[in-house]
Amino acid sequence: MEKAAASNMSVSSGELEAFQSVLKKAVELLHYPEIVYEFLKEPMRVLEVNIPVKMDDGTTKIFKGYRAQHNDALGPTKGGIRFHPDVNREEVSALSGWMSLKSGITDLPYGGGKGGVICDPRQMSMRELEQLSRGYVRAVSQIVGPSKDIPAPDMYTNAQIMAWMLDEYDHIREFDSPGFITGKPLVLGGSRGRETATSRGLFYILQFLAEQNKMELAGLRVIIQGFGNVGSYLAQYLYESGAKVVGIADVLGGVYDPDGLDIPDLMERRDSFGAVTHLFTNTLSNKELLEQECDVLIPAALGGQITEENVHELSCRFIVEAANGPTTAEADKILQARGITVVPDVLANAGGVVVSYFEWVQNNQGFYWDEELVDTRLKDKMAASFEKVYKMAQMYQVDMRTAAYMVAVRRLAEASRLRGWID
Repeated sequence: MEKAAASNMSVSSGELEAFQSVLKKAVELLHYPEIVYEFLKEPMRVLEVNIPVKMDDGTTKIFKGYRAQHNDALGPTKGGIRFHPDVNREEVSALSGWMSLKSGITDLPYGGGKGGVICDPRQMSMRELEQLSRGYVRAVSQIVGPSKDIPAPDMYTNAQIMAWMLDEYDHIREFDSPGFITGKPLVLGGSRGRETATSRGLFYILQFLAEQNKMELAGLRVIIQGFGNVGSYLAQYLYESGAKVVGIADVLGGVYDPDGLDIPDLMERRDSFGAVTHLFTNTLSNKELLEQECDVLIPAALGGQITEENVHELSCRFIVEAANGPTTAEADKILQARGITVVPDVLANAGGVVVSYFEWVQNNQGFYWDEELVDTRLKDKMAASFEKVYKMAQMYQVDMRTAAYMVAVRRLAEASRLRGWID
């Protein structure tokens, strides 16, 4: 489950604008015609649905849901489904665009998709969540499928929710279709390594970043804003490598220790939503945590956390974006001016979609890999992707976010042109 890291964080309302501003810059730097930007700036389609669910108290509640499909020139669309109170049409539209970019950067035969339902799963029973999950699949079943659009877990969704959705889809289609959805339990066709894929991919990116800057991971001071699935496993990998995780945040706030936190102990004592800060007496707000001194800051929660209001207070050398859209466009410009290197979300957190692709391949083949093979192939993909983006940044003398967009846009534009969709 890609869990939110703090209830006092708000989702940015400018995700789509942020996506479009960098997209436009990438298109212009590549000297592509305006039609490329116009074609890619919004999803090809967005479905909005109403999902009735009979609640435990006997009432029926209508939940609003979405499924955005950004571009399918490279293949079927692919992307997660999030259950969160702040889900909205603009957010899933931007997220679907970012998924297209991730697939382009990592050379996957996918376009980008994204889905979401406006709800608070923390306030719902398991029965209510199951009914909502099945209702969502019934509502979007005409536009999804293993060769159309393949969902996956995202914020506040997990393998169990994917299992319910798979079962509902199988009932609708009347045949077994494990490739319809990824992030499933192993016994239903899931892939080894999928649960930790985003965190492993981030860890490899940090290794490559350290090598590129002639640093050692051991001793590196890291703050991770978010201690859900992604943040907690990443903290564990960093701790095992000798890095110092000096700060973390969860749904209640943040904790900071310049000598490093005991991550194995926190992993043991966290609750099902990744909360651990209630174990401490001296806690910080998420805003205060972001401003503490570190070498690498990793926002691993919601979007819009680094803004022009707090960007001047950051005390880090590098930012590696584990969350989707954690940095606003205005803050991004200031970070560049301050000389703080940002590894963008579309590269840094692409490990999840890479291993989702591996799961889909295994489902299609009916042949399943061991975890060592999954991990080896993930590292190869992340290494090749990092190298492409880094070389593009050097060639055009641009920041890594712009370079990542340029790498992806090249593939998307070429596929769309060859199909005859654009000139």
